[in-house]
Amino acid sequence: MKERLEKLLEQHNERIKNAVSLEKLQELKSNLLGKQGEITELLKEIPKMEASLRPELGKAINQAKNRLSELIEEKREELKLKASEIPETFDCTVPGIAPPAGGLHPITQMRYDLDDAFRSMGFEIYQEDDITSELYAFDKLNFPPNHPARESMDTYWIKDHDEGAVNEKLCLRPHLTGGSVRYMQTHKPPYRFIYPGRVYRNETTDSHHERAFFQYEALIVDKDLTYTAGKVMIRSILSKVFGRDIPVRMRAGFFPFVEPGFEIDMQCQICGGKGCSVCKQVGWIEIMPGGTPHPNVLKAAGLDPDEYTGFYVNIGLDRLVMMRYGVDDVRLFHSADLRFLKQFH
Repeated sequence: MKERLEKLLEQHNERIKNAVSLEKLQELKSNLLGKQGEITELLKEIPKMEASLRPELGKAINQAKNRLSELIEEKREELKLKASEIPETFDCTVPGIAPPAGGLHPITQMRYDLDDAFRSMGFEIYQEDDITSELYAFDKLNFPPNHPARESMDTYWIKDHDEGAVNEKLCLRPHLTGGSVRYMQTHKPPYRFIYPGRVYRNETTDSHHERAFFQYEALIVDKDLTYTAGKVMIRSILSKVFGRDIPVRMRAGFFPFVEPGFEIDMQCQICGGKGCSVCKQVGWIEIMPGGTPHPNVLKAAGLDPDEYTGFYVNIGLDRLVMMRYGVDDVRLFHSADLRFLKQFH
């Protein structure tokens, strides 16, 4: 047994010294010290020996095991140091290979551009949770009790929180406007703020609609604010985002939270106003509702509508990105397809 042990030590000492990689060294360690390794097999034979020889053989095998473990660790450190050495053939003047770089999602980039545009006009940025209550999503925005937007066919109500009083019923926010009321309740007028975020609607997904999409709300509330100031704000935002003046039109529209209310359209940038499938052949695409906050909304925020007025817009961020890049299907921006997204880096 001792001769066999000495031969094994001599043989594997040489193999360890000649190991050229950490992988080879690990393989040697497994063959020696693993569950089926040679040293382990020798230890299994000890019970078969004469009782008087067992202590001495056990000690010799364990000493050999410890010695081989030391040799393996020494060789491991040697190989690690060698791997970190710079070879003589290395030329540090050769340009390196740049690692692949990511980039901002086009919707995120649009949001940042809008943030910059609004900040330059003195607006504050506001954020809120994605979950809101019926009280803020509808009641404080002047929605009548029987309004269809309150139904589950439009709004995602949270399971086990879809009954009870309006402040107890919770839903994924169907729009950002309720957050504006929260802001006004916790800040002092006058107000000039923006509120970007994702909203959720229970509707069919197609090239123009998504169930989860991004909005970008802006609100000014002050004394003696003119309607012209709101229109100038819209034109200024679009010109800053697109780098040129964009034709805009405002049509009368009804929304419970504004009075008067408007549908605000911009010239379709896919077809240049000539008509296409995106703008339904009319040359214009709706990008935001807008108008003066309804007196009941101002009252819900704790303001006197005889003293304060304002102007509100809620930008459809996804559609604005479609116009910026000439993309005719909004679903592409939510697909997480890197082949599509990397062209915007």
